[in-house]
Amino acid sequence: MRRPASKKPDCLLPGETSRPPADKSFETSLAICCGLAFTAYVGSYLRIPVVPLYARSLGASTAEVGVINGAFFLIAGILSFPLGLFSDRYGRKPLVVSGLALSAVTSWLLCVSGTPGQLVWVYLGFGVGVAAIGPTLMSYVADISPASHLGRSYGWYTLSLYSAMTLGPALGGFMAKAWGYRPLFLATGAFLLLLIGPAMFLLPTSPADNRSPQTKGEVWEGFREVAHNRPLWGCWLATLGGCFGMGLFITFSPIQAQNRGLDLSRIGLMFAVQAVSNALSRLPCGRLSDRLARRSSLATVGLASLAVSVIALGMSQTLTHFLLAAGALGVSMGLAFTPIGALTAEAVQPEARGLAMGGYNTCIYLGMTLCSAIMGGIICRLGFASAALLTTMIILGVTGLFCWLIRDLSAVTPGR
Repeated sequence: MRRPASKKPDCLLPGETSRPPADKSFETSLAICCGLAFTAYVGSYLRIPVVPLYARSLGASTAEVGVINGAFFLIAGILSFPLGLFSDRYGRKPLVVSGLALSAVTSWLLCVSGTPGQLVWVYLGFGVGVAAIGPTLMSYVADISPASHLGRSYGWYTLSLYSAMTLGPALGGFMAKAWGYRPLFLATGAFLLLLIGPAMFLLPTSPADNRSPQTKGEVWEGFREVAHNRPLWGCWLATLGGCFGMGLFITFSPIQAQNRGLDLSRIGLMFAVQAVSNALSRLPCGRLSDRLARRSSLATVGLASLAVSVIALGMSQTLTHFLLAAGALGVSMGLAFTPIGALTAEAVQPEARGLAMGGYNTCIYLGMTLCSAIMGGIICRLGFASAALLTTMIILGVTGLFCWLIRDLSAVTPGR
């Protein structure tokens, strides 16, 4: 899928011949999207480190705690794809508002849950809410961004996202200690409910919100065309492989670090280094991807760097080793995933962006889930270093397939 050689207006992406006049500047619209993403994910992730402890207080076993968290990640991954398609057909804003409302309700339901089984059902609803918000806001960014600024737009968006994912759990732990479990859940639900007003009145109007019934019918045609869209499959595959490597870090590196003598505070420092380097690398990586002739070149470098970082993680023995590997992993994620997000938007027609971003989010959750499910047994049999080597080989294989599949997509942005 190649872009036409003729230049289009700077504010258009492939497949668009016109765009409704914006009632807000691009910078203002992007700031609203990023601000809403930041506040929504802070509010949602306040409960992430607290619910496992709350479940234990209700008598849940370690296995049941795993099921509760697994239910959230599984449903968020599975539903991101169809809900992305839903936003293409029925508009972005209704889905964001519905996701915020559902997230607020599930937070309040935690207060009245009295058994681990009830927490599983509540967390399934939480996964639906997150699946409605995430892909839709990513699609918003592509809808409002000039083609020449798509990389830096995703740099700002993912900076907001990862900052929220880092700050939310930290604040949640502090607030739960000061207030207790149920007051935290009540406050979280109220905070998310308050965001509905800004989402309804401040979010910019997207082309998806104004499509005619005839145009909405084209969404289903776009769905059928996805099966033959090799660049899009390349972006999804790269996301899956990269998050497979990230899953090794999130799930198993704390155990490996503890085996090497690191205490909990130092393990927390390792995660903080990864989160900060990941977030801060997004803006320069986004700007760099806008300047390059092909965004895919930067994504390839990032994926290769990610593979090297995983090997370094597997070989780490001391605190310094772990911190350097975690920092390199964070920068590699920025190098790889900032351009991959932009490439995912560029690989499809405007009517299918929600579907594309839904698949992108599904691959994020699926990659980490697969790593958690597969690598645990391998680590038990062969050790962490061997599992890291195998993960590196998987990432490098995925990188090769990505380069082959993405070759049909020109990354030269019109008007650049």
